[in-house]
Amino acid sequence: MVGRLSTGIAMTGFRDRIQQQVFRLNGLSLNEFDLSQPAGDPGLYGPDSVIWQVHGDFPSMLCGGISALLMQMLHPSALAGVWDHSRFREDMLGRLRRTSQFIAVTTFGNSNDASTLIERVKRIHLQVSGHDAQGQPYAASDPALLTWVHVAETSRFLAAHLRYKNPQLSVKHQDEYYREAARVARALGAGGVPESVAAVDHYLAQMRPALRCDERTRAVFNILMNAPSPSWQARPAMKIMLQAGIGLLPLWAQQQLGVSMGPVRRRWLALNMRLISTVLRQSIRQGACQRAMARMGRAR
Repeated sequence: MVGRLSTGIAMTGFRDRIQQQVFRLNGLSLNEFDLSQPAGDPGLYGPDSVIWQVHGDFPSMLCGGISALLMQMLHPSALAGVWDHSRFREDMLGRLRRTSQFIAVTTFGNSNDASTLIERVKRIHLQVSGHDAQGQPYAASDPALLTWVHVAETSRFLAAHLRYKNPQLSVKHQDEYYREAARVARALGAGGVPESVAAVDHYLAQMRPALRCDERTRAVFNILMNAPSPSWQARPAMKIMLQAGIGLLPLWAQQQLGVSMGPVRRRWLALNMRLISTVLRQSIRQGACQRAMARMGRAR
């Protein structure tokens, strides 16, 4: 009995350490918004939404976020905005936390906090403009550019969910996810946001001629692939999740970046991701979704 108790305490401590390291990566570490209050406020979506299901799984969301950033940077204007107006080269984890905070609060936060953060980001976007590497003007508030950033992000989140969390999610629910996520995109000022699997596929096919991989893109890729881990213990898992993020890119995007993966590599990643995801899901007990569920009086 004593042996079992000691083992249980040790496992709890191990999981707590993992959870603490995860919180160093995500926006909850900023301690700016309380996702557990006020009681009963469903926020923009509520616990029965598909977006709570998709965005509520940390392992797949982290892989999807890595993939989304790589895909976004194939657009010259999106890349220029980050290159000219962001400290990501010096503070990659800081950018990850801020992006994570926006997703967590707009998805799981109360209605007031979600609106507050959307308005804050809109004000920031108004200050971001310039010319890309080809000399073309860009503005972060451009509705078409906002749509690209949104679609690159949500399509990779959904791809990660289907590969690493719930491959059985129906096309009907996938369409519902896109419809729900479009609400925040439109609030930010995006225009012509696709709201179904078919519409997203069509949109990405249309965008491909405008995408390119240049010296700046490769620099962002290298920075991301060498991003610091929250600790030396987490480094092996982080390397695998970075590779998994690459593997979530459409084949044409992988080819543009020069990082195509063969079937053996994909199987190796799937096996390792299954193990890492199991450990993370057992360890994260106070994540964004759990806090929001508690606000709604539901257990998760």
